[in-house]
Amino acid sequence: MAQSWLRRIAIASLMVAGGSIPFLLQATSATPAGAATLTIDRPLPNARLLSQSSSISALEQAVHAQINQYRASRKLPPLTLDSRISAISRSHSQAMASGQVSFSHQGFEQRARAISQFMPMRGAAENIAYNQGYRNPDQQAVQGWLKSSGHRSNIEGRYTATGIGIAVNSKGEYYFTQIFINRR
Repeated sequence: MAQSWLRRIAIASLMVAGGSIPFLLQATSATPAGAATLTIDRPLPNARLLSQSSSISALEQAVHAQINQYRASRKLPPLTLDSRISAISRSHSQAMASGQVSFSHQGFEQRARAISQFMPMRGAAENIAYNQGYRNPDQQAVQGWLKSSGHRSNIEGRYTATGIGIAVNSKGEYYFTQIFINRR
């Protein structure tokens, strides 16, 4: 059943270039039975749940501000930060930080599908980043994305909403996930 639903998803462009991936959805009228859902309500082992702390929240806000500052410099409209998309982004960052999944876009289709349950969309894209040892991990992540054509394409894309999630593990490794949504 899930396979038939996945076939209805039009992947217009699957570009896995340096941690960026765009994803376009075909409009569907109903959620198919047995569709996978993303659980975001339980902590993952070995990942600090710093997403609730003011420091991680401040980093997420800083990434959002930097992305919108860059978009403004390109005369692009700002992205609205959506807390529901951020929760889904944060869950993926926590999964990477804990080692539950590798540093990858694993599960992106499920994250996009989960977002489509509360926000009708035309498409979605995702950027991920990892760094360690910087006083300004947020700036390092954004600068890395801007230096990569695939990531920059997502940042400059025709998206209207975003969610940003950051997690850090006991080794001090920061994992970033930013999801971009083009609302319908």
